[in-house]
Amino acid sequence: MLFEGLSDGEQEMLDLKKKQLSYQKGENIFKQGAFAPYVIYILEGLVKVYLQTDLDKQINIRLAKQGDFLAFSAVFGNDVYNYSTIALKDSRICMIDREGLKQVLMTNTAFAYRITAENFRVEKHLFEVIGNISYKQMRGKLASVLLYLASDEFEKEEVFTFLSRHELADFASISTESTIKFLKEFEKEGLLNLNGKNIIILKKEKLEMISRHG
Repeated sequence: MLFEGLSDGEQEMLDLKKKQLSYQKGENIFKQGAFAPYVIYILEGLVKVYLQTDLDKQINIRLAKQGDFLAFSAVFGNDVYNYSTIALKDSRICMIDREGLKQVLMTNTAFAYRITAENFRVEKHLFEVIGNISYKQMRGKLASVLLYLASDEFEKEEVFTFLSRHELADFASISTESTIKFLKEFEKEGLLNLNGKNIIILKKEKLEMISRHG
């Protein structure tokens, strides 16, 4: 557990600096460009993180689940949220005052190290997103997204059941029509099964090959 190892004083201080909120499926947790007084910690649920690139266009950049932080850059003085978030299913979050969290990070090096390691994982994924969008062809983009969403990280989440084909397309930065077309191609090639909204990966190695060379 990320908050294990805090002293009684640190825990009490954080308790005074945080509050819990619940969000129903489809509710925005925060919007890109809004003032960012809090760091968000997900206690329960599944959250889509996306960039609004135009009035009617967005790029889905990742999913966040139980135990993940959102808007962590607020600790370092970033005054606005850099992206938007929406609950994909009923979720419960903890809003932590950024100055209170910063104080704990400065006094508890083990806690700071654990959070830094977690944010390194997120940063690594963001570089992969940039690479997918910039260099891969459409089949490769979609294959990369399917592998990410079907990874061990989300094994218990059944994420595909919460995502429309349009949302999958926004993860891959391709059109919805192309997403549907390539999913059918992948199914015909025996790489996956389509069962309503759910997608069951059958041949991960072949998808990885498409992801690398696509």
